[in-house]
Amino acid sequence: MASSNRRNNNALVVPQAEAALQQLKFEVAQELGIQMPPDGYYGYMATRDTGAIGGNITRRLVQLAEQQLAAQFYR
Repeated sequence: MASSNRRNNNALVVPQAEAALQQLKFEVAQELGIQMPPDGYYGYMATRDTGAIGGNITRRLVQLAEQQLAAQFYR
């Protein structure tokens, strides 16, 4: 499939959160000892590494959401 025909369905619900998500990505990668590409092209990274980063980001985001929900519920 040509890149011009691809659609990115991963639009952020809150566009202002993009910088925070990028920061989280770099923090997780650093904790895992994975070197992020300086040019921003992830095509040369191992699938295992990108999956580990994404999985840990998801784990953290779920944890943050659970903490916020618990704080609201137990006020």
